[in-house]
Amino acid sequence: MSKKNNMQGRSKKAISKKKNPPPLGLITMGLGIVLIGIAAFFLMPKTGGVPEEYSSIPMEVDFSAPKLSLANLAGEPESLTDYQGQVVLLNLWATWCPPCKAELPILQEYYEDHRADGFVILGVDSQEKQEVVENFIATTNITYPIWIDEQGKTGEAFSSFSLPTSFVIDREGTVRLAWTGAISKAMLEKHVTPVIEQ
Repeated sequence: MSKKNNMQGRSKKAISKKKNPPPLGLITMGLGIVLIGIAAFFLMPKTGGVPEEYSSIPMEVDFSAPKLSLANLAGEPESLTDYQGQVVLLNLWATWCPPCKAELPILQEYYEDHRADGFVILGVDSQEKQEVVENFIATTNITYPIWIDEQGKTGEAFSSFSLPTSFVIDREGTVRLAWTGAISKAMLEKHVTPVIEQ
């Protein structure tokens, strides 16, 4: 193959790559969610929590929960299959994320209200060291399980790259709801409680 033909081949490859950019709608939606989250944080009352008007609304989904195994704060391995038979709210968060921290008391309260009904929250800290997470959790009243995900495996498994993000998995292991952004107590009661009561 001549040098000229080889250069033309490379140009065609470069052009073909440019024909398939990421969907603009997804990029726009992601940026919009991030901006809403930032705005919500600064507009939240000083007492904390997520005002109803700034709470995100879940999207109904239907797919099998991915196989996921991580260590908890005690360093013990756990997996999603350990919680089969319970309704699981898997919450991706980080200590540096203001909307994540704002929703933690709400998640804890909802967990306390519904844990006797076979409901559990798994708080998956995304891409931080265990020591950082331990030090932060020690300043809170969080009692639901916290998993450490230094490599970001959960985001990859769920194709989610925003924080906070939550997924509701039913008792059969099917992901039923997907949330991007902070969640209010009213939204939990409206959308998650019916899954628990099924």
